Amino acid sequence: MEDDTIKLLRECNAGIKMGVSTLDDVMEHVQSKNLRDLLAKSKETHTKLGNATHEYLTEYHDDGKEPAMMAKVMSKFKSNITINEENADHKAADLVTDGCNMGVKSLYKYLNQYPAAEEKIKRLAKDVAQAEETLVKDLREYL
Repeated sequence: MEDDTIKLLRECNAGIKMGVSTLDDVMEHVQSKNLRDLLAKSKETHTKLGNATHEYLTEYHDDGKEPAMMAKVMSKFKSNITINEENADHKAADLVTDGCNMGVKSLYKYLNQYPAAEEKIKRLAKDVAQAEETLVKDLREYL
């Protein structure tokens, strides 16, 4: 049970770090104040979830997991190359939507992969997925 719990926490932790990093990368290109505020609010939500994840990892005496270096580099590269002045808001929304969809897919994969994880950790993972799904919904008007 503890093994599944820690593994699920690690995946949540890495995914949240990746999400916050992507939000930081795209926010510098966004032109719309409303979109920038939406992304900042989502970053705040993700940061709170990340802090909760980190607290649980500390409770289990685990350091967590960093996102894959190649994934981070590719995300940074894609956000810098893809987003330019023309249609910056649309492209930022598109990039974040793709990231959120991948995050939700991964979270549910890990929830199924680690069924013996503690219920409070499963709830946390579902809260992260819900935050991602809410952001996708809120970004629709910018696509």
